[in-house]
Amino acid sequence: MELIPLPTLPMDPSHFRLPAEHYGASEGGSASREDGGLGSQLPVTLASSIAMPVQWLAARVLFYPSLLYNVLMRKVTDRNWYDRIDDTVLLGALPFRGMSDTLVNDENVRGVITMNEEYETKLLCNSAEQWQALGVEQLRLSTVDFTGVPTLENLQRGVAFLHKHQHDGNSVYIHCKAGRSRSATMVAAYLIERHKWTPDYAEDFIARIRPHIIIRESQHQVLERFYNSVANVKAPESGG
Repeated sequence: MELIPLPTLPMDPSHFRLPAEHYGASEGGSASREDGGLGSQLPVTLASSIAMPVQWLAARVLFYPSLLYNVLMRKVTDRNWYDRIDDTVLLGALPFRGMSDTLVNDENVRGVITMNEEYETKLLCNSAEQWQALGVEQLRLSTVDFTGVPTLENLQRGVAFLHKHQHDGNSVYIHCKAGRSRSATMVAAYLIERHKWTPDYAEDFIARIRPHIIIRESQHQVLERFYNSVANVKAPESGG
């Protein structure tokens, strides 16, 4: 599969502007305080309030260099830009606009789960409206690059979205920037729920198909929480 060349990108000051929610409770990630008084009025701890903007800024500074690295690795190694995990799910990197026809016509993609923040897809990928014009429904579950962990609530939303499209016989493209970490965590949650697999088993299954995935310890921990939330847990199955 040929990739479209990356355009020369203008510097957008909003790319580095810290959103207001990063100074307070973000989606599914608020820190509670039960000690009363002034401390109970602080949305996050001092350490978290410092670390969060640093992580946010680092993700933006490294975004285009790391995206170029992913493109180069696709050309010089046997890595695929995306891989089909089962009859419903494709796991991959950013779906550039030039890939749209292939995904829709060849892969029967009618749903897209975007784990990226808005700035990551603004210039290179379809907007929700552009996806809709192609007959594709997009669900964005924004998660910070490199250090971000999808919330339990977002994993549940993603699985519900997948169930809907699976019922309709559609394929769903699940992606982040590289298709290695944030999106792989979402795919693991789907496999856990569908097959009642353990997180370790789901992660190993994905790695056999897409060996360069990286699910970090913090992401594995939220998968353990998701696994514990799934009712009627049974032993791992052998098939996909």
